Amino acid sequence: MGKYFGTDGFRGKAGEGLTTDHAYRIGRFLGWYYGREHKARIVVGKDTRRSSYMLEYAISAGMAASGADVGLLHVTTTPSVSYVTRTDHFDCGVMISASHNPFYDNGIKLLNGEGEKMEDSVIALVEDYLDGKLMVDGQLMETLPMATEERVGHIVDEVAARNRYMGYLVSLAVYSFKGKRVALDCANGSAWHIAPQVFESLGAEVFTINTNPDGTNINRDAGSTHIEGLQRYVVENHMDVGFAYDGDADRCLAVDEKGNLVDGDQIMYLYACYMKERDKLTTNTVVTTVMSNFGLYKALEEAGINYEKTAVGDKYVYENMVKYGHRIGGEQSGHIIFTKYARTGDGILTSLKVMEAMLARKQPLSQLVAAMTVYPQVLINVRVKDKQEAQADPDVQAAVAAVADELGNTGRILVRESGTEPLVRVMVEAPAQEQCQTLAQRVVDVIKEKGHAV
Repeated sequence: MGKYFGTDGFRGKAGEGLTTDHAYRIGRFLGWYYGREHKARIVVGKDTRRSSYMLEYAISAGMAASGADVGLLHVTTTPSVSYVTRTDHFDCGVMISASHNPFYDNGIKLLNGEGEKMEDSVIALVEDYLDGKLMVDGQLMETLPMATEERVGHIVDEVAARNRYMGYLVSLAVYSFKGKRVALDCANGSAWHIAPQVFESLGAEVFTINTNPDGTNINRDAGSTHIEGLQRYVVENHMDVGFAYDGDADRCLAVDEKGNLVDGDQIMYLYACYMKERDKLTTNTVVTTVMSNFGLYKALEEAGINYEKTAVGDKYVYENMVKYGHRIGGEQSGHIIFTKYARTGDGILTSLKVMEAMLARKQPLSQLVAAMTVYPQVLINVRVKDKQEAQADPDVQAAVAAVADELGNTGRILVRESGTEPLVRVMVEAPAQEQCQTLAQRVVDVIKEKGHAV
């Protein structure tokens, strides 16, 4: 299968990079690993991809074959799996989804017993088992013991737990949504039946798009990665607000009443300000990644709010939040974490929190984000022979420093390597789009001139 994906599990083209054999063997490992001292209990959810069904059956069979009892949430969101894992005391949780990727990809996301992204050490052991290199007490474990007789695990429907999660979301609302016209773009994914029910329960007049999954249309010209459809819908149908989710609904982007995009940075800004007004921003800090917009930092400074910057990835955001007790953090992509209420990003929860701020302030969304200027941004990816060597080149570093000096406090430049591809990413933010492009290209030209580009 190769190297494990990212920080939370495994991903690949369904039937090729990620097969039923992989799923079965991952299930076998999890059932054995968590069942060494007691009968393991594992909960499984999936998104609407056609391949999610075959992977669900395969991984569940593997778990039961190793003696684990399995609860199936069926089509549901990643944050719901996190919630059920934690509140119903499962040993771990599994979400079958490739998030915002096309339907032909799929993934197996692993969550620990606290509903958090699985520890790297456990994911590494799963990979060792898949690669035939699992060592236990100095012995190579080429196969794992099969459960027999009454020790074989059972697989049961756990859909009632998914409904409890929906009730939990409804319970978090402090205002009725009655009289608000809300548009929801559910990406033909996991949120398609959950989000509308939650908003309807709170009294909103709900209008939906992309809520007819057929197994192959998840994220296709829909959801948070194709926000333009929701923008048109909000304007044409005179909505008060719109929310777009990704395939597994752990992300949310918003559209204001004028049809303007409100991204994750803007959502963090408006809600942090709302928290600060009510003395709920306990550490007076928002946790961002290095890719957050320069305008967010300027706006937070003006609001008297501190910020942290982590590496790209919601896992790093969450780790920082837990370590220092911060209450809100996330990514520009709309992956927002509210640690008081959830252990992962939760798109539906995020949309409820935006609604709360709008209703509490009695202002439309456009006004809540008006004080934050989103700076133009240009990102150029350069395919290179050696990522570290390219970044360490003195001439490249000098070019980056020169751009930083030219920008001063009016923008920024960020050069970083891709974690999964042989790419160096050059990102510039400045007051004007043309300036961004010119300055970013200047650094890219130096990388090419020095022979680092492929």
